Parts: sequence; structure tokens; C-alpha cells
Amino acid sequence: MWIALVVCLALLTINVVVGVYVERKLSAFMQDRLGPMEVGKWGLLQVFADLLKLFQKEDIVPASAQKQLFLFAPWIIFLAVFGSFSVIPLSSGNFLQGSQTEMGIMLLMGIVSLDSLGILLAGWTSNNKYSLLGAIRSAAQLISYEIPMGLSILCVVLISSSLNLQEIALQQGIFSQKTNYLFGLSFLNWDVTQVGGILTWNVVRVPFFFFLFILFFITSLAEANRAPFDIPEAESELVGGFHTEYAGMRWALLFLSEYGMMLLVSVLGVILFWGAWYSPFPNIGSLRLADWTNGTPGTITATILGFIWLMLKTYVLIAIQMWVRWTLPRLRVDQLMYLCWKVLTPAALAFVAISSIWSMFM
Repeated sequence: MWIALVVCLALLTINVVVGVYVERKLSAFMQDRLGPMEVGKWGLLQVFADLLKLFQKEDIVPASAQKQLFLFAPWIIFLAVFGSFSVIPLSSGNFLQGSQTEMGIMLLMGIVSLDSLGILLAGWTSNNKYSLLGAIRSAAQLISYEIPMGLSILCVVLISSSLNLQEIALQQGIFSQKTNYLFGLSFLNWDVTQVGGILTWNVVRVPFFFFLFILFFITSLAEANRAPFDIPEAESELVGGFHTEYAGMRWALLFLSEYGMMLLVSVLGVILFWGAWYSPFPNIGSLRLADWTNGTPGTITATILGFIWLMLKTYVLIAIQMWVRWTLPRLRVDQLMYLCWKVLTPAALAFVAISSIWSMFM
């Protein structure tokens, strides 16, 4: 358990360093610019120069702010993100499987929901009307989009018959104790459990899950405050969102939390839909690609390979999040709420109904 927590903390730290650099370079490529290039070779040290600058900046607290709560609010946001990793299985081995609670998804959703409390607290205790307004619209966004996200997760729970994330992950490959049929059609009797690879991932064994994943991905952008749902930061406006009064390392902590949330929702999406820590290669006759690329269950090799596969798939989703950010304009608040309540939520309810029928007959 402690090993998993240390790995998660290291992962969050490395993720923000790598994520900031990659996002700068990716956005520069998309806009035909060079990005960081002066500090270190290819600008690799630019992120560390920024961190050094933030360490040296004065930690200013507004005179009329409620000091204790103002200083504590960024930690609530960070701990909500960090605490959520306690139930995330980062691999198949014992060292990186996280908490094995049977209510893992429920616990994760409960911890993540504390994020909006920290945002409201940050805006309210700043004693700044712009920060307060930014916090209110941020909380409205997060609370709204948690509903279609929760419903999309419920669909996976209905099919998997489990709230344990490790169990959901195990079912999507050659280590599964349950029988996996091609496209989930049990009446065809095409058992692909020992074939493994992409054929046993949820997006293939339950074909409509691909469209459900698109819904989940849209809601995950809103939960991570990523464009076109970056209303909480509103960084392109003259006055930012709830974090207007924060400076130095407390400001950095808020954005460490944002990149941590990007990582969290991407890992969760991979576990629920894209085969978790299984490799995409199937066993084809005597060519045992799935066996070779996943290792033997319970061994250190399987743990390392599983972690590598999970991270590779996760960073593909993070790259897509960055791609979306530099492609689409920000939504207005009314457009954002319309999309949530009149499009995504009814669609998610329809998917819940379809998943219920599928779990009974397939």
C-alpha cells in the first residue's frame, strides 16, 4: 500500500513536469511555432526554470482574506486528486494494485467530489468578487458533469458486475476468471478469453462502449477543467477564475492538481474501457503475443509490463486532451450546461438502459 502511494506521488510529480513540456511542444507544433528551445537542449530545462521561479515568488495573502482557509483550500483540491489514486490499480501485481476495496469506484467518486469543495473555498475565502464568481461557475460545472460521468461508469459496473477497479481490469484479458466472448455475443460461443489482446477489452467485448467512452471522455475534460471546458481557469481572460489571488507555490499546487486530474481521468478511462494494464496483442495460434507481452500473473515482470502498458495508453488519452485544447474554442456557460443536461445526461441514461438489457441477455 505504501509503495503504491509513493509511486502515485512520484507519478503526479513527474506527470506535471512531462505534461507541461509536452503540452508546450505539442501546441507549438500545432500552431507552427518552436515552443521552449532556449533553456537546455530542446528547451528541456524550461519547466525546471519555471519551478525555480515559482519557489522564489512571494506567497501573498490578501489582507481581507480568511487566511487559514485561504491557505488550506489548494491542499483540499490536491488531496482530493491524490487520494483518488489510492483505489487505482496501476498494474496486476500486489505492489501497484492500490486498495482492494470492493466499493472502489464509489470511494473514488466520493473523494473526487471534494475537488469542488476546495474550489468553492478558494474563491470564497479570497474575499474577491471575481474569484467568488469564478468558484461558483466552476462548482456548477464540476457538479453537473459528475452526473453523466457517474452514469457512464455505472454502465461498466453493470456489465462487469463489480465496483472493484482491479476486478474490472482483470476481466479484460487473459488473466480473467470469467469467459469472454467475441463482441460479448455469448450465443455465438466464440470464446476469446485465452486469445486476449484487444479482443477482450471492454470497447470490443461490449461494442457500444466505444460510443459510451466518447461520452465519458467529454465529461472527463470537464472534470479536469480542460478546454473547451476550462471555465474554472479562464486563463485567456484578463481576470482568471477561482485562483485569481493565489501566487507562487500555492498557485503551482493548483495546477499540479489539474495535471493530476488529467492523469486520473485518463487512467480511469483506460481501466474502464481500454483494457487497463493488458497489452493490445492477442495470442494467434502458436504465436503467444498476449502471453509474452503480459508476463506470468503475480511476477515482477507482469507488474512492470502492466504498468508500462497502462501508462502508454494513458498518455495517448492525455495527448488527445491536449490536442482538443488547442483545437476547440471555450464554450459559454449556457452552452456548457445545455450540453450536460440536455445532451450528455439523457444519452448516459439511455446507455444505462442498454447496458442493463445487455447484461441480462448477452
